[in-house]
Amino acid sequence: MKFSSKSPHAQRGMALLVSLVFLLLLTLIGISSMQNATLQEKMASSVTLRNQSFQIAEAALRIGESAVQLSTYTLPVCSGTTQCAPPAESSTLAAAGLNATSGVTWIAAGNGFYGVQNIGTTLNAVNVPSNTSATLYRVTAVAIVGNNVRSVVESIYAKY
Repeated sequence: MKFSSKSPHAQRGMALLVSLVFLLLLTLIGISSMQNATLQEKMASSVTLRNQSFQIAEAALRIGESAVQLSTYTLPVCSGTTQCAPPAESSTLAAAGLNATSGVTWIAAGNGFYGVQNIGTTLNAVNVPSNTSATLYRVTAVAIVGNNVRSVVESIYAKY
């Protein structure tokens, strides 16, 4: 009985070629998996930095609110639309100190900064006893983590 006219030695080159093709496919799958894992690691790092930045800004905001809450805290009322508007320099802030345009003095608080603006008084503010005036303070906090992750949070504090 004759199965093939070719000798077994003629088949060995084909097995090598098929093995090399499978090795190439496995290598491509491995490279793709590594790129995917690297991309996922970068995304996870970005989320971590964003969360850390937010937490630092939130902590700085609470420190600013605690400062305003003190009975000895005073701040003159802001004057004009530029000084009463939310501070625009929060997007470029890099250090503590006075900003001449907005009149906000930025104070370092841990790894963040906070600034306070007295935006005036009002009657019958929310959660304030009726017919009681309350002074409103805008507290803005900024945190910068890494090279480009920045969080800005703000609250209005009513003090009566």
